Amino acid sequence: MNEPRYRHTKHQVARGSRPDAVADGNLILAKFPTILRATYQIRMLLFVAVKNDVKLVLRLRRETRLSPALLDLMREHGKHIRTEVVG
Repeated sequence: MNEPRYRHTKHQVARGSRPDAVADGNLILAKFPTILRATYQIRMLLFVAVKNDVKLVLRLRRETRLSPALLDLMREHGKHIRTEVVG
């Protein structure tokens, strides 16, 4: 399985991201857009989840749609990422 990509700044410093919460060892990220894309934040937190063998839980509204790129990422790393509907 391929690891998610991560990026560096123009000065070759690794960029990072933090989850909104950590619960039961899972990384929690709450997002409420109309369309959720495979953003750098999601890819970076997924990278951390894969490295630590935990799950990234995306908390979404029922109306939120997932972009094709995010669906592909979820298929590739299904063991480490899932969605959860809130509200």
